Amino acid sequence: MKFSDFVAVDAIRSDVEATTKEAVIREMATALVDAGRIGAGDLEGIVRAILKREDLGSTGIGRGVAVPHTKHPSVTKLVGTVAVSHEGIDFDSLDGDPVQLIFLLVSPPDRPGDHLRALENISRQLRDDAFCRELKAARAPAEIQHLLEAADSHGFVS
Repeated sequence: MKFSDFVAVDAIRSDVEATTKEAVIREMATALVDAGRIGAGDLEGIVRAILKREDLGSTGIGRGVAVPHTKHPSVTKLVGTVAVSHEGIDFDSLDGDPVQLIFLLVSPPDRPGDHLRALENISRQLRDDAFCRELKAARAPAEIQHLLEAADSHGFVS
């Protein structure tokens, strides 16, 4: 699975305003609403579902990265977005460090394979230190989109 299969480029945020875990999740989910990828009436349910998942254990996986995600019946296909916090957000990460890169995923409950493939793709790509560094430094959504496209087509090359 590639980033282009699920990332809504019109929902990418290169400098989030949020300063807390809940606020960044809400800001990213709202970006998906604004992009027409999730319904406005489903926003609160999706935010609650992601926060409930966070209660089970932080999706802050370390090295400044978090991957908040949930399955929700309001979506018919996997959708996600990417955000950067230049200030960093306390996400209760495994390593205790603030999070700067956030990949948010929402998938239909009946498509667990897509959900897992997207998480695997994100995890694999984020093992590349240069890729993470470039994403964290991105100042515009188009820069983030370009980096994701580069990773999709041939792996990231700095």
